[in-house]
Amino acid sequence: MAMDNMQTFSLSRHSRLFSVPDNNRDYLFVASGDQPYHEEPYRAESYAIAYIKEGGVKLNVGLSVYDVDAPAIITLGPSVIRYFSKRSELLKMDVIFFKESFLMERHADLFFLFKYNFFENSDLIVLPLKESYFDKINKIYELLELSQVSDGFHHDELVRTYIFALVYEIDGYYRQHLTDATNHAKTNPLFVKFRQLLRQNYMKERKLEFYASKLYLSPKSLSAAIKKQSGRSAGKWIDDAVMLEAKVLLQNRSLTVLQISAMLNFSEQSVFGKFFRANSGMSPIEYRKKIDGIDV
Repeated sequence: MAMDNMQTFSLSRHSRLFSVPDNNRDYLFVASGDQPYHEEPYRAESYAIAYIKEGGVKLNVGLSVYDVDAPAIITLGPSVIRYFSKRSELLKMDVIFFKESFLMERHADLFFLFKYNFFENSDLIVLPLKESYFDKINKIYELLELSQVSDGFHHDELVRTYIFALVYEIDGYYRQHLTDATNHAKTNPLFVKFRQLLRQNYMKERKLEFYASKLYLSPKSLSAAIKKQSGRSAGKWIDDAVMLEAKVLLQNRSLTVLQISAMLNFSEQSVFGKFFRANSGMSPIEYRKKIDGIDV
């Protein structure tokens, strides 16, 4: 699916959301302050590394939900559907948003960011920080904040250096401290394979039989196994994935409901409408009316 058809938050949109000046660059730094909460799913045009210093948020990433408490790092790639809601009255969070083109401008390895799956893998997106890394991460964000005070010499290069430092520190942390977490998925191979299949096929396949056949199981056996592992049946995982994409697409006002229905491989718009209502309690048009007040 073309990125143009996805509802994405630009850096300018993020600057408005966080009430900070738009620097007209390919990156944006947001320091701790009164943080907003955007409760409709969206994608972004940029990567993001958020540092939760105090308090916490409830973060929805794809079909996973996390209660994130400080101190922690959240890493998000552009393709990840996310939304978040308030978890505590107190929240101090610094965020660096950056486009891949900004980070890679002077870097020889154009595939650098693809080496680090913690931007896309929902099992690795939230990183609770141990004390030994807390001070190091804190200092990098202090340097990022100081770099915003004035445009000195080598300004962009310094910001890039700090982002590279964050990526290396996060990767080093996983390698050193969280081998159990990163290997956790290996203990649940069926669930992992199912989620991989779902990510690859949910836009065109909604039938449980398709996924069951790919995993050499009966639909009943697959559904029971996935529910035992996750508390949610395989069919519900499929419906939730389609609904999440539908909500993102419906926020793109240039797409008609008929076009979205076709993109999600529904035979008719009416079938899509019934599916959407069954899973949300409202029609696609009613959902659009609901979010009309949200500036996206």
